[in-house]
Amino acid sequence: MSVPHGVVDAHHHIWDLSVRDQDWITGERLAPLRRSFSVADLEPEARAAGVTATVLVQTVTVAEETPEFLALAARGGLVAGVVGWTDLTDPAVADRLAALRELPGGERLVGIRHQVQGEADPEWLLRPDVRRGLRAVADAGLVYDLVVLAEQLPAAAKAAALLPDLVFVLDHLGKPPIAAGTLRPWADDVRALAALPNAVCKLSGMVTEADWDTWTPADLAPYAGTVLDAFGPDRLMFGSDWPVARLAASYAEVVDAARTLTAGLTPAEHDAVFSGTARRVYGL
Repeated sequence: MSVPHGVVDAHHHIWDLSVRDQDWITGERLAPLRRSFSVADLEPEARAAGVTATVLVQTVTVAEETPEFLALAARGGLVAGVVGWTDLTDPAVADRLAALRELPGGERLVGIRHQVQGEADPEWLLRPDVRRGLRAVADAGLVYDLVVLAEQLPAAAKAAALLPDLVFVLDHLGKPPIAAGTLRPWADDVRALAALPNAVCKLSGMVTEADWDTWTPADLAPYAGTVLDAFGPDRLMFGSDWPVARLAASYAEVVDAARTLTAGLTPAEHDAVFSGTARRVYGL
């Protein structure tokens, strides 16, 4: 599977409220997200930013969502890869993954994700049944996207150390406390994860961790700088987190902020963050 050269948006979502509810969209602050969002909605903004390929990421822990995403990817167009969901604790997880690969678009399944941020157990990733599921993800040749809160980073690092042949992709920098303006302990914990060669990070999700109304690239810079230094451009990839990011910024503003934050990189390093890392890690 190959995609044309250009910017890769390694992290976005879609949902159709006529198909199923998104029960996480609650309260007045999230009200702008309580509508359906499609790839057709994303495409004009993404194309204007030079994006030629995207990775569509799971949103809810519903088994039917991933086959729907794969079928969409099979039609061609912007979506070059899908990070889906399956129950990692299912003893038959290996069979579930194999079945997904056999579906229309199954060759575009590049990774698996679970909403670890919603798990009450801070060490959920270290449970024996979860680790067995993660092993099946590795055996299937897929990567594992980590959506965790900052306080769950130590467990994520332990899991990555226990499974050195599975690539762990940290979404949204591990959700640092940008609005509060504090770096530690997040910075120490994210560096511990980055010390593992099988860990990768997405330069994504920052604007919604900042103050939605007043953020500037300067507010994001200490956090982006930390992951740039810790992971390096070859293990860092841009993601828009559209449409969630719309709570705080337009698509163009998210892209512009990422470009501002990486302005000091060489052309080759810039290409890695905005294209090469995602293409390599996800096999696009």
